Amino acid sequence: MSNPSILILPGDGIGPEVMAEVRKVIGWYGDKRDIQFDVSEDLVGGAAYDAHGTPLHDDTMAKAQEVDAVLLGAVGGPKYDVLDFSVKPERGLLRLRKEMDLYANLRPAQCFDALADFSSLKKDVVAGLDIMIVRELTSGIYFGEPRGIIEEGNERVGINTQRYTESEIDRVARSAFELAMKRDKKLCSMEKANVMESGILWREVVTEVGKDYPEVELSHMYADAGAMQLCRWPKQFDVIVTDNLFGDLLSDAAAMLTGSLGMLPSASLGKPMANGRPKALYEPVHGSAPDIAGQGKANPIACILSFAMALRYSFDMGAEADRLEAAVEKVLADGVRTADLLGEEGVDPVSTSEMGDAIVAALDASL
Repeated sequence: MSNPSILILPGDGIGPEVMAEVRKVIGWYGDKRDIQFDVSEDLVGGAAYDAHGTPLHDDTMAKAQEVDAVLLGAVGGPKYDVLDFSVKPERGLLRLRKEMDLYANLRPAQCFDALADFSSLKKDVVAGLDIMIVRELTSGIYFGEPRGIIEEGNERVGINTQRYTESEIDRVARSAFELAMKRDKKLCSMEKANVMESGILWREVVTEVGKDYPEVELSHMYADAGAMQLCRWPKQFDVIVTDNLFGDLLSDAAAMLTGSLGMLPSASLGKPMANGRPKALYEPVHGSAPDIAGQGKANPIACILSFAMALRYSFDMGAEADRLEAAVEKVLADGVRTADLLGEEGVDPVSTSEMGDAIVAALDASL
């Protein structure tokens, strides 16, 4: 039986730095747990544009279709702002999502006890927080047609179209219900059915899908009210399912409840492959942070936790995912902090590499 295959796309900015720490973890599993992965690496985003004149080469896209999982660092940076929209670094990521048909984006927002004081909300509001936002990823306003900037009379008009089919809503709703069944059996669907026809259809389809999951408590909420409730009392939620645009906004808002974007992973899942596992891309929620690139200041935890999600969802290694997440929690409980997590006077930050080393040491201690 062949080893699980992983394509690593470090990307731009701090992407290569945080991905180097993931490689340490992958190496640890090979050395200490005899779990071998076939790992290859390629370019995406600005790095791919610099090398090939495109943010994602066709050969790289073909590799992504063949492997069991793709791990991506981050893309973009100010040096690419002058590029035409069609070749901006972000277009490489969008192409991966679209052509791999990664329609369900899982974004957990978990507040580790050691970081409860770092949230912008009171400790009792966020301590123990563990929610999952399921964002539809391949349709909606980011992909709808018509789109563009046109001339109308004596002025320009920007156009983007919010468009969803029943089948697109159905499949992401089922992903969310299946996830809810493995958690607390509670799902909240968020849209704007009060002002958008796409929201009306979204609510109707999710309600219909819910009939196939009678054990799951389904509720509906307008997305703007959901944003307010995330800030008021986020622990009322367990799994949230929403569309592409609202999912983008709500998951970033939820991210800050945990104290730092440097802590949050994500998984983008698609249709099952021949082996029964979904096509998948894993990436940290944070961006490329070009202002600190190359300085050893980046927090690699989000990228490492993204690999933990790969262990769980792509490789059916839930126990090993638990082991890695527990190692991260232990390191934080021991007071190890990168610069983005500093809050106590007299605590010196560790570098990106030192945080990776600490997590590997915690993995050693777990044996």
